[in-house]
Amino acid sequence: MRFVGSGVSLGFVLVLGLAGCRSSPAGAAIPSPGVPAEASGARYASIAPDELAGILNDKDFFFVNTHIPYEGEIAQTDAFIAYDQMEQSLSQLPADRKAKIVLYCRSGRMSAIAAESLTRLGFTNVWDLEGGMIAWESAGFPLQGE
Repeated sequence: MRFVGSGVSLGFVLVLGLAGCRSSPAGAAIPSPGVPAEASGARYASIAPDELAGILNDKDFFFVNTHIPYEGEIAQTDAFIAYDQMEQSLSQLPADRKAKIVLYCRSGRMSAIAAESLTRLGFTNVWDLEGGMIAWESAGFPLQGE
């Protein structure tokens, strides 16, 4: 969608930011669902709720809830690390920077920020749940600990 005039564009960007929608930094490729960051050329990849449900059956990744404050979790979560504390919490993450890490939060915004942080720190196989726990529940999957 293209908007004419900088005022309209700025307003649109502000509305998206306030709504908690996920955004990509300028110049970053938008990842395709189910495609790892290194394969898509993006900084990190997105994963849809149904894709996540499928890979949870044979879990081979480190699964992190980045939402603060706590508002529930998806089964098999390995760690709870606040989205803005990734760098300070490296000891809780896999030492191998190529290890697959899947992040989520309530709406997808906090986990997108965390994904950006991890890629800046050299992690190369970072995934983010599209729409977070809200999308997970909307797709019919349960949360724990609400």
